[in-house]
Amino acid sequence: MNTPVSYEIVDDVGVITIDSPPVNALSHAVRQGMLEAIRLAQKDASKAVIIRCRGRTFIAGADITEFGKPPAEPSLPDLLDEIEASEKPVIAALHGTALGGGLETALASHYRIALDSGAVGLPEVKLGLLPGAGGTQRVPRLAGLQAALDLILSGTPISAQRAAELGLVDKVVSGNLDDEALAYARELIGNRAPARRSSEFDVEAAPAGLFDGYRSNLAKRARGQHAPQRIVDCVEAAASLPFAEGIRKEREMFVACMQDPQSIALRHMFFAEREASKVRDLPGDTAQREIRTVGIIGGGTMGGGIAMSFANAGFPVTMIEIDDEALERGLSIIEKNYAGSVKHGKLSEDAAAQCRGLISGATDYAALADADLVIEAVFEDPRLKKDIFARLDDVCKDGAILATNTSYQDVNEIAAATTRPEDVIGLHFFSPAHIMKLLEVVRAEKTADDVLATCMAVAKQIRKVPVVSGVCYGFIGNRMLQGYFREAQLCLIEGGLPESIDAAMFDWGMAMGPISVADLAGLDVGYKARQALPDDQRGDPRSYRVADALVEIGRLGQKTGAGFYSYDPATRKKSSDAAVQEIIEREAKNLGIERNPVAADEIVDRLIYALINEGLRILDEGIAQRPGDIDVVYVYGYGFPAWRGGPMHYADAVGLDRVLARIKEFRRRYGEANWTPAALLERLAGDGRSLTEWAAEQNT
Repeated sequence: MNTPVSYEIVDDVGVITIDSPPVNALSHAVRQGMLEAIRLAQKDASKAVIIRCRGRTFIAGADITEFGKPPAEPSLPDLLDEIEASEKPVIAALHGTALGGGLETALASHYRIALDSGAVGLPEVKLGLLPGAGGTQRVPRLAGLQAALDLILSGTPISAQRAAELGLVDKVVSGNLDDEALAYARELIGNRAPARRSSEFDVEAAPAGLFDGYRSNLAKRARGQHAPQRIVDCVEAAASLPFAEGIRKEREMFVACMQDPQSIALRHMFFAEREASKVRDLPGDTAQREIRTVGIIGGGTMGGGIAMSFANAGFPVTMIEIDDEALERGLSIIEKNYAGSVKHGKLSEDAAAQCRGLISGATDYAALADADLVIEAVFEDPRLKKDIFARLDDVCKDGAILATNTSYQDVNEIAAATTRPEDVIGLHFFSPAHIMKLLEVVRAEKTADDVLATCMAVAKQIRKVPVVSGVCYGFIGNRMLQGYFREAQLCLIEGGLPESIDAAMFDWGMAMGPISVADLAGLDVGYKARQALPDDQRGDPRSYRVADALVEIGRLGQKTGAGFYSYDPATRKKSSDAAVQEIIEREAKNLGIERNPVAADEIVDRLIYALINEGLRILDEGIAQRPGDIDVVYVYGYGFPAWRGGPMHYADAVGLDRVLARIKEFRRRYGEANWTPAALLERLAGDGRSLTEWAAEQNT
């Protein structure tokens, strides 16, 4: 027997035990051990066979580290064929999470018993894949077509009880699963239960329009993605073809997904997210400070969202505002947000009330005297932020972590306003802070290791994805965004329209077009940030003159009902505005620009390659630890399509030589100021190396 899998006979029941920490993934060694065990069970005195797992979970999926490597026999489909072909009943005993290939293993078994605390699911779609070992063919036969489509397309696990209601699990139990599984096996033996094969079940007739309806919905909900549409094809095959032909269709579609750049990108993101939480020069055993209570300074949209993030994770929060009126306004925003969560079914009334009860307010900084972590979340005025940190220095206890939520400002300078710069760090949340998953953790020059380690851990406690950044103007995300927005505004003033630029980027895969994003964020944010800079640091006037003109007449974006677009006060639905067109044409004329239409592919390349070029500079300067960190920032914070893998992965996919050639073309057409290739791009393209290879070298 291979080490991860053992086999024994308990009375007249053969028991296959998988023990391959941490999640019993279906590695080659596990598959081989299971195959040997199931074959052995066919020859011995056992009358039924149980497949069970040790540790915290049943098989939680394939071994993703084997993806992209030459296949090793037995394949999972071949193993599951042998399990299903067993002449003796095979019972899968499920606990924890039976996911992906784990659930497919259970479905190929003849009976399924599960602990009531367990869950099952097929999450492959989240990696741009589909269940490739019978999942798309067996689930429809057990649960029906619509249930199969919903389960496989969502990728979200369901409870063992729900799985039983659908017919995916035969028995749900509490107590000792080993004992319950043995009792169930003996019951089946006593009843002379057959080896019941799901592949032999009939599939219900498909309601008219079922598959076309799902395809139409996915064209909007999973815009541009290939795997969801292929899943519909496979489930449709289950309804229209014999099992063997449906399996062939599934395998064909699985191979197509595995080779698809979209799946390669999503698998990259899977690993990048996990890698981002690791700080290269921070020892794994670094001590952490205890965080029990949190203070938030500023009760606006951002401060309220941050307060909710901590309250939702069980932290008591004290929110500070300038006066009672502002405090009441801030608390009312939080109340409204929780009411919305209840209305949309995200929280129960009791849960919302419990979270809301953890947030209190005050107007006196003395209320923060015992806080373990204080986060400043006021608007982007560097003098105001320094004044606040000087006050915190006087009020907060020794060992308290002092964090700024600044989007752009120099965290080193903010830290210098205190006598304890080692306690100061940047925690850049993204709006709405209680929903957005990204958290840029900005490590200043004097930030203590235990402060950094604590904040990385707390980020996970509040369900954020943390990425470490060094100090520079805008950190990782907003620094790169400057070039992205610059090119959007240049395309606009050179001949585009807000809707044509937004459409180009939306069709490419971005969650929102850049002009709509600017309106959502508030045009005054960038305006105020520019006003704080000397004239020679504000960049090309052509790239902000239209936006500034809108701010100067009170069109600040969605919050004022008008920005680049006009917004319906009740629905926030946007519409084009002839007045904006007039402003664009006026400002173009004032700047001596002759407007001509800009093609969609050029809009995409200019905006995305501006991101890539600045990202390469950020890597070269050591502001970001690794290319994947930048990808995580953009996928989780800026609506970059995960199926394109983030800007750095996309650069590798396109080819750095082609990226460099395009940037040089833009330099010839638009000048050095905005299109000087990053030095790292020139080095890597010149050497024929990829960013992936460069990153691997940095880790050695």
